[in-house]
Amino acid sequence: MDLKSKIILIAGPTASGKSKIAINLAKKIKGEIVNADSMQVYKQLKILTARPSEKDQKTIKHHLFGIIDVRKRFTTGQWLTECIKIINLIRKNKKIPIVVGGTGLYFKALVDGLVKIPKFDSLEKNKILYLHEKLGQNQFYKRLLKLDPLSKKFVNPNDVNRSIRAYEVKKLTKK
Repeated sequence: MDLKSKIILIAGPTASGKSKIAINLAKKIKGEIVNADSMQVYKQLKILTARPSEKDQKTIKHHLFGIIDVRKRFTTGQWLTECIKIINLIRKNKKIPIVVGGTGLYFKALVDGLVKIPKFDSLEKNKILYLHEKLGQNQFYKRLLKLDPLSKKFVNPNDVNRSIRAYEVKKLTKK
């Protein structure tokens, strides 16, 4: 397989030098950078997330940085859909995609795909969101563990989005 059909993945914690490595590599191999950091997709989190500078973004084409308003929900599935479109576009332009970030779930989704979960009725979802709002994260998480004790292995007690999603999946699919 030639280098043009590959994807380069660079993962690691904030401020570990990933962006600098990606930019230097992109210059050498005619690459473009694709964001894989769940916070850097938000427009308003420019400073807090160590987003590449405007100069860096002008030097090398960057994708999926600052694409969504912080008040909107942006799922891993949405990121994956956009990421695949961009990777295909980069390849079509005979360049190499360099996916860079610190969100492990994004990398896992890109490499392994996502489990297909049916869309839920919005009324049922709203009931669960209301329950979370009423109980608060701590009590909601306890209720999740009663409903699905295995969730403890996969869902951090402080992770609101995953707690709600795990509750939805278990409650509405019984799986």
